[in-house]
Amino acid sequence: MIDQPTLFEREDAQPLAARLRPRNLDEFFGQRHLLGEGKVLRRIIEEDKVSSMIFWGPPGVGKTTLARIIAGRTKAEFIDFSAVTSGIREIKAVMADAERSRRFGKKTILFVDEIHRFNKAQQDAFLPYVERGSIVLIGATTENPSFEVNGALLSRCKVFVLQALSEEDLTALLKHALEDERGFGREKVSIEPELLSMIAVFANGDARSALSTLEMAVLNGDREADGVVVTRKTIEECTSRKSLLYDKKGEEHYNLISALHKSMRNSDPDAAVYWLARMLEAGEDPIYIARRVTRFAAEDIGLADPRALEISVAAFEACRLIGMPECSVHLTEAVVYMSVTPKSNSLYVAYESAKHDALSTLAEPVPLVICNAPTKLMKELDYGKGYEYAHDSPDKLTAMQCLPDSLAGKEYYFPTEEGAEARFKARLAEIKEWKKAHKKG
Repeated sequence: MIDQPTLFEREDAQPLAARLRPRNLDEFFGQRHLLGEGKVLRRIIEEDKVSSMIFWGPPGVGKTTLARIIAGRTKAEFIDFSAVTSGIREIKAVMADAERSRRFGKKTILFVDEIHRFNKAQQDAFLPYVERGSIVLIGATTENPSFEVNGALLSRCKVFVLQALSEEDLTALLKHALEDERGFGREKVSIEPELLSMIAVFANGDARSALSTLEMAVLNGDREADGVVVTRKTIEECTSRKSLLYDKKGEEHYNLISALHKSMRNSDPDAAVYWLARMLEAGEDPIYIARRVTRFAAEDIGLADPRALEISVAAFEACRLIGMPECSVHLTEAVVYMSVTPKSNSLYVAYESAKHDALSTLAEPVPLVICNAPTKLMKELDYGKGYEYAHDSPDKLTAMQCLPDSLAGKEYYFPTEEGAEARFKARLAEIKEWKKAHKKG
């Protein structure tokens, strides 16, 4: 009796992402910084000179796929190991087999998916075998290995950082899925290029998500006599998102970030939250928004409320660590705070004014009085001569000139009366009055 594959074992019954898993590096999309021609990871894989390494990156960027490509090329025994289903007993059994293989001159590559899920004791179990060379360990993790992998084990592994796929990479992958026979190459699928871009934006760097969305859209597309037509409405229904057509490099991108910035500057939290939601729900990278909010904290608020910078940086870190959709509330907190707190652009004005002078006086030497004099020769050349250490003064101030002679007396920072900056303005006035009274000559 011949065993026939069941419906669930047939290749065409597998999800699109599984059917299209790259079989070699030429079919791999993204990670050109590691896998481009001549790049180090590509050479390591092609020459079968794999050493212990960690693949760190967000979901859907190819960590497991790279391990499987290595498995297909290597002459070593390749063992696929899951941190979710394995414990100390399974680790020790695999290690014992690897040790026996080593004695017979055969190398073992052990791939551990989600290695961050192993506790310290489980990770420690790998260490002696990695040190002896019984195994080459390849770990995959979505978490920062500096925090999730034991230091001793991490020091013996090369960490490769995999990046979220770009919109261009994902769009190319989707086109490949429509053309490849393992995908929809045997069907006639009609879908506009802009709709592929919509799916790529929605996937937010995740190849698996992009392929799953495309598959759902094709399966739910309009069936016609000569094939399938995928419309914008189909994609919106499959993703439960509206207004996904959002070009991150185009005019609308800059219009929306401008709207957010100007709403915060105008102290309008409702408008700021609206524009924030417009961008996030259209697929904008939250890190990009967090960077702009952080810039705003210094450019438009500055010392009127020094806490603004702390809050914006905290929101940036939250976006970096947990991503969407969770970080949307952190960004909301930040933009509302920026909107309602006092405003001052005095720091921005100060820098722009100083920049203008700096660019026109690049050859001006640093005054000798504030130069370091670490050598005898420099001291003989009067480096640091006459320097006054402010901490030795009862008022913690000196009247020493710190600007070049050509700019002596120039002022750049003019504090406002807004918020906390009023205190800085009063303090600066006291400092200037003191220096004027104690100025020599």
